[in-house]
Amino acid sequence: MTLKDIRKVLIIGSGTMGLRIGLQSAWSGFETIIHDIHPESFETARKVQSRIVKHLIEQGLMDEITAATTLRRIKFTTNLQEAASDVDLVSESVIEDLEVKREVWRKLASFCPDHTIFTTNTSYLLPSQMAEDSGRPGRFCAFHFHDVFHANVVDIMPHAGTDPWVSDLLMELGPVLRQTPILVKKEAAGYVFNQMLMALIGAAGALVTYDIASIEDVDHSWMGNFKMEMGPFGILDAIGLDTAWHVTSNQRDGRSQRFAELLRSYLDEGKKGVKSGAGFYNYPDPAYRQPGFIHQVN
Repeated sequence: MTLKDIRKVLIIGSGTMGLRIGLQSAWSGFETIIHDIHPESFETARKVQSRIVKHLIEQGLMDEITAATTLRRIKFTTNLQEAASDVDLVSESVIEDLEVKREVWRKLASFCPDHTIFTTNTSYLLPSQMAEDSGRPGRFCAFHFHDVFHANVVDIMPHAGTDPWVSDLLMELGPVLRQTPILVKKEAAGYVFNQMLMALIGAAGALVTYDIASIEDVDHSWMGNFKMEMGPFGILDAIGLDTAWHVTSNQRDGRSQRFAELLRSYLDEGKKGVKSGAGFYNYPDPAYRQPGFIHQVN
């Protein structure tokens, strides 16, 4: 396959990442299908996509005609077999649970044409853990997005059995999707940025769970010293506390387990971060954005 052979893209999962990858795919000219087993999530996805498009228009990055054309290119469906029947590339963004992902890939293996390229947007799992389930390990590769629109870097991480032309093609596809592609030369949980990020998040979690500093003071320290717009706990709210819990709960060290317990306590209260309206902070107007959270020197 070459870049011109990719015309139709299937996004698995209409959550925070799936809806953004799908929107970028459509904006980049690809016919885009977004699949989810929860049809009630489609309304939320459409609303978020509309807000993103409005913001892009306000920034002068997209005009009204392009916006309308982009949104028309996106189709939502719960019928996986029908959605997968003639796609050229799959991008999977389901929950960070290995067994759930494996089950999805086993279904796609029987539904997709032989030429389809399979990519996973997993944050910490390795492509080699799912490649055989896909039925085409040579065409299987991690293609990991961040925010998509603000943090527009995409990681290409092949496993040992990925055909070299697949990662080469994904490196070409990255700029088409308005992303800066980086090649992760060997499998590594967390890729590049997330390894650095989790070092920060892990340290922040330990400071709180070992009662060294409060959540707000950890963020005060980070934001005040580096002049950042948010601190580690604001970042966690943006990532999603459910996603962070899945990552930390799978780490076996005591520090991670203590932090996972803290995250679980928030999740038990329905607090997932920005997407639920509450996490470590309340949204849409969190305390760290309020005047006086960080003293400004004139």
